[in-house]
Amino acid sequence: SPNIGSFLGGGTLRRYACGMRMGPASAEELATMRRVVAEAMEDGAFGVSYALIYPPDSFVGTDELVEVCKVVAAHGGLYITHIRSEADGLLGAIDEAVEVGRRAGLPVEIYHLKASGRPHWGLMPAAIRAIEAARAAGVDVTADMYPYAASGTGLSSILPPWADADGRLYQNLADPEMRARIRAEVLAPSGDWEPMAHNSTPDGVMPIGFLRPEHRPYIGRRLSEIAAMRGQHWVDAALDLLLAEGQRISTIYFSMDEANVRAQLALPWIKIATDAGGHDPERDAAEGPVHPRAYGTYPRVLGRYVREEGALTLEDAVRKMSGAVAARLGLRDRGLLREGCFADVVVFDPETIADRATFEAPHQLSVGVRDVWVNGARVLADGAHTGATPGRVVRGPGARPPA
Repeated sequence: SPNIGSFLGGGTLRRYACGMRMGPASAEELATMRRVVAEAMEDGAFGVSYALIYPPDSFVGTDELVEVCKVVAAHGGLYITHIRSEADGLLGAIDEAVEVGRRAGLPVEIYHLKASGRPHWGLMPAAIRAIEAARAAGVDVTADMYPYAASGTGLSSILPPWADADGRLYQNLADPEMRARIRAEVLAPSGDWEPMAHNSTPDGVMPIGFLRPEHRPYIGRRLSEIAAMRGQHWVDAALDLLLAEGQRISTIYFSMDEANVRAQLALPWIKIATDAGGHDPERDAAEGPVHPRAYGTYPRVLGRYVREEGALTLEDAVRKMSGAVAARLGLRDRGLLREGCFADVVVFDPETIADRATFEAPHQLSVGVRDVWVNGARVLADGAHTGATPGRVVRGPGARPPA
């Protein structure tokens, strides 16, 4: 039913050219990346996206980012980035993003802007000032966010990126010597990577994505609780569970400040994003919990932060979910109620719209949305899906015209 568009994943690009090897790309590998980026942009990608705390993206240096982004710039695209640090290195990470935009000559989008970890909450005003200074200096940098004080990623993110070098994470966890090195680094981080467990503390780490039946009683419990249930130190519990599951284990990290969330929403250059996939509550609830942002992001902004708290106006909230997003992607005929634009329309009741999904019971649809049209076709009528599937692929500004 919805429209679909995509960036080229920078980690996908790096892995295609270099595998999971650490270190800078060779000249030949960089040439491969440039070619693939150009092809992706001509196929309709909106730009390139990097998540610089995760391997193999974390293996990429600033100069390599700039060289890749120069190709994106030549096709009118955008650099969107999960910056290299959202904690003690937040300001330096913003500086790097700005440098990439300036040197490569393209717009920059910082996705899900946040200050992670209680000791770093106070960095948010300086982070805002840094972005606004860059904008004033002529660098086109903006950001987006989701309206929750908790993030979601893998339990494997508590580990140093080098643990996954050459794609050997699980082999390394099974090797006593490597495991001991990993454990020591988790407990005393070197400072050149994002230690997620330290940002949240084990009490703020909630693994939810267990697949093995014997681990399902741990779903929704904090890592500190799980460790106590197992009679282990929290690091050992995490390492054992990752090895036994053989997968990243989807996890929620309670690491952010509600006051920062509220302040960020009011910024004129912020847009709203879910940072989540879509779910069907009837189909997916049995699989276990997910981050509630998958269900509640936009109604939460409109209900809680607009109607109840007045953190931003209704008009500004709608703009940050529609026209501002379309404009950032270069979609000039979407995102506005205007003659000549595609009829992508949501009708909602501002007095009743609200999210229902919680961290404890996330598989709950929001309320207050009455009707939705996509490309002029009604896909939601009086709150019920019509079965219509009018969605299209939407393409970036560098797309080749159809043959």
